[in-house]
Amino acid sequence: MDTRPFRSVLYIPGSKERALEKATGLAADAIIFDLEDAVAIDEKARARRLLAETLQSYDYGTRAKLVRINALSSDWGHDDLDVIAAARPEAILLPKVDTAAHIEALARLLDARPETADTRIWAMMESPLGVLNAHAIACAPRMAGFIMGTNDLAKDMGCRFRPDRLPLMMSLQLPLLAAKAAGIVAIDGVYNAFKDDAGLRLECEQGRDMGFDGKTLIHPAQLAVTNEVFAPSEQEIDLARRQIEAFDAATQRGEGVAVVDGKIVENLHIVTAQQILAKAQAIADLTE
Repeated sequence: MDTRPFRSVLYIPGSKERALEKATGLAADAIIFDLEDAVAIDEKARARRLLAETLQSYDYGTRAKLVRINALSSDWGHDDLDVIAAARPEAILLPKVDTAAHIEALARLLDARPETADTRIWAMMESPLGVLNAHAIACAPRMAGFIMGTNDLAKDMGCRFRPDRLPLMMSLQLPLLAAKAAGIVAIDGVYNAFKDDAGLRLECEQGRDMGFDGKTLIHPAQLAVTNEVFAPSEQEIDLARRQIEAFDAATQRGEGVAVVDGKIVENLHIVTAQQILAKAQAIADLTE
């Protein structure tokens, strides 16, 4: 799994030159440069050329950079790939992934180009069939992560919006399980009300507690809340350090467990503690 933080993954339309420039200074851990839903049909040719030039000239630092092309079955997907390949993209985000065969087809196209020898693949998990095939998709060639397309999922399922997202829960958990089993990143879907910080915080906390690595965002105004929620808190960092220290001391005494704050600490807790400290350090490195 990628060790970089993926707390906030911001969609940026590939057709908006000012937004592409502004994104170089935003506090997003990752950016999805979108050539699909965010770009009108008559703008798609210009957008892919603009994005290819932008990726070769602008510095987006160490943040992850994903290019969402149009589906390969559409009128624009292959042209997107032909133009974007020149920019040696870090990752291609493929929409409307229903089966592993969709990923395998893209992987073959990337294999055929020297410019995309190191390009990874991310999948939009946004259909009932895709959710049901999540494990096979997660294990397909070049796979690096899942992006949950919750709006499309809700539409296809005909489920109603609820703040607790109960109607979507299984559709969120199955891809999340598949991603964890395959060792790839899993990013929660968007929160549409970009001016509702309280609602965003609740949904971020839910996604974090479920195990998602971060959340996709539709507006820069959502960055601060999302980055805060998906980062380890000072209390979590302090507890992790104390657990490691206590367990090391217990090990030196020949004991297999330690006690911290009245709770048993075993090796499995130390693995989690180490992951918390590693994530905190990665976030600190990103902001330096």
